[in-house]
Amino acid sequence: MNPQKPELQIDFVSDVSCPWCAIGLNSMELALGRLGEQVSAELHFQPFELNPDMPAEGQEIVEHLAQKYGADPEQIMRNGEAIRARGEQVGFTFKMDKRDRIYNTFDAHRLLHWAALEGRQTALKHALFQAYFTNGENPGDHELLIRVAGQVGLDSTRASEILSSDTYAAEVRERERFYHGQGIHSVPAVIINDRHLIQGGQPAEVFEQALRQIAAAI
Repeated sequence: MNPQKPELQIDFVSDVSCPWCAIGLNSMELALGRLGEQVSAELHFQPFELNPDMPAEGQEIVEHLAQKYGADPEQIMRNGEAIRARGEQVGFTFKMDKRDRIYNTFDAHRLLHWAALEGRQTALKHALFQAYFTNGENPGDHELLIRVAGQVGLDSTRASEILSSDTYAAEVRERERFYHGQGIHSVPAVIINDRHLIQGGQPAEVFEQALRQIAAAI
């Protein structure tokens, strides 16, 4: 009889407007692919808003980064190129010329909460990252969210009903408060089995080593 595989519960705390979260997700999935059948992994995406007070119309990205981080246009350009290159290394395409605004992402998190109940959360997360970072679309726009939901196999009519109401708003707020209370103030934050924290968009090798060490100790 084969020994039972180590079980890894992975809570991936992130925002769909966070480029390092897109990088971190692809890196972690590469690492899990390398572990293959050695572990049993269950992935859950948890909500985090980088800009919870962002208005619906969003803000021009250079203006936003200058206000929030004190970055000048040259720094923003250099950082953008570093992000693009890191994305390319893990198979994610950033098109910086397509993305010119930062948007509110709360409704995207409500839809992701529902997608988890329907078993389509990972597919929706990837699709939202692509919509924003590759296609330059607004992840707070209801028409975009409904369309993307349908593309990943969710019921578009139900998605529209959720977005036109406050369904899952309380659940998302509760999760956000919980992780803030746990000391999570930047993302991505990857929590394994409620005990081990891996912070940031790490290379696949870092995720792989950490996951192997955690699995070996189970």
